[in-house]
Amino acid sequence: MNSLNFVLFIALPYLALFIAVGGTVWRFNRDRFSFSSISSQFLENRRLFWGSVPWHFGILIILLAHLIAFLFPGPWRRLLSNIHILATLEVIGLALAVSALIGILGLAWRRLTHPRVRATSSVMDWVLLPLLITQVGVGLWVALNYRWGADWYMDTSVPWIVSLLALQPRIEYVADLPFIVKFHMLLGFGIIGLFPFTRLVHIISFPLRYLWRPIQVVIWDRRIRKV
Repeated sequence: MNSLNFVLFIALPYLALFIAVGGTVWRFNRDRFSFSSISSQFLENRRLFWGSVPWHFGILIILLAHLIAFLFPGPWRRLLSNIHILATLEVIGLALAVSALIGILGLAWRRLTHPRVRATSSVMDWVLLPLLITQVGVGLWVALNYRWGADWYMDTSVPWIVSLLALQPRIEYVADLPFIVKFHMLLGFGIIGLFPFTRLVHIISFPLRYLWRPIQVVIWDRRIRKV
């Protein structure tokens, strides 16, 4: 194991996870109100809709597919053993990646060109947007040039991540992958490390307490106009 591989595939992932967990706890205790997407919808709605919908639709399903493959490797392998299902998933994945890329580019263009949205943007917004665009673009490039990623992902990234979580890192699973694939994986961990300092924290702010809170009674106070 050379020192560069140690830094990239062991030290960097652990550092990113440590910062993500510690930073999220710190931010939650320091400023719980900031756990939101800090929506700018009231500033501009039309372009936000056409950027936000394809972005969230594409990226959330892609992330869910990555997670399912990681959590349920056995069923996922059996599913992919059917070449027709594998090919279908490849096409769906490409379509979702294009949707996510179009969406994030639209959101970036909106933030750059709308004066009020640009004025309310933070430094981390300008850091995060290029990283997300790069990550989705590289992921799409990998999908186009290294086909059947849903399959070989099971024999490379999944066992590597499992070994990291088991505190027994085994970088041989990923050390010989093409540079662009490794870049995609490492950039993902870089974004995870930035997670607690960006608006991405709204991902974990889903109001689960709404499921068991008492029914909220809303009384309308609408005055009737006299003609």
